[in-house]
Amino acid sequence: MSSSRNFVIRDGLERDIADCLALDHTYTTNYVWQMNLQQESTQLEVRFKTERLPHPLEVEYHVDENRLRASLPQQECFLVAENRESLGLLGYLTMRIDTTYHIAFLQDVVVNLPARRRGIGRRLVKIARQWAIEHNCQRITAEVQTKNYPGIVFCRKVGFTFSGFNDSYFLNQDIALFFSQTLPSNHRLSS
Repeated sequence: MSSSRNFVIRDGLERDIADCLALDHTYTTNYVWQMNLQQESTQLEVRFKTERLPHPLEVEYHVDENRLRASLPQQECFLVAENRESLGLLGYLTMRIDTTYHIAFLQDVVVNLPARRRGIGRRLVKIARQWAIEHNCQRITAEVQTKNYPGIVFCRKVGFTFSGFNDSYFLNQDIALFFSQTLPSNHRLSS
C-alpha cells in the first residue's frame, strides 16, 4: 500500500469492482492520432500524425467487468486509488503478465472525472511499475486507442515510448497503439 496526501493506493478487491464500474470513464479530446498506411510491393510505410478534430469529441472509455475480475488473482495486478477521508474510489489500474516474455500489459488506468489532474494516475502507474519489477517483468506495455489522445499524452508523460500498433485490436475494431517502458534490470528479481 502506498499513500499520498489525500488518497491511498491499495490492492483491488472483488468488492471494489462495482465501484470501479460506477466511475465516470468518459474523456474529451480535441485530437486523435491518424494512421496513414502506404504499401508497395517491397515496402510498407506506416505513419501516425496528430490531427486536430473540428470539435471536441467526448468518448466513453469501454470498461470490462470480466477484465476487472480477471485481474483479481494474485499473479495479476489490480490497484485502486481510494480517498483517505470518504473511502470512495477515485480510480483504478489493471495489468496482466505474460510470463513467457516477462512483459506486464497495462490495460486500464482510469481516474474518475472529478479527481483527474491530481497525480492519481501517475501514482497508480508508479506502484504498478514496482509491482511489475517485483514480479520479474522486463517491460511494461500500455494499450491505447488512437482517439484516446489524453491517454497517449499520459503514457508519454510517465515515460512510455511508442512501440507499435494493431489495426483492429479492440472489440469495436479500433486501432490499438502500444507504448512500452523497459524496467530497470538491476532491481529485477531472479527467476
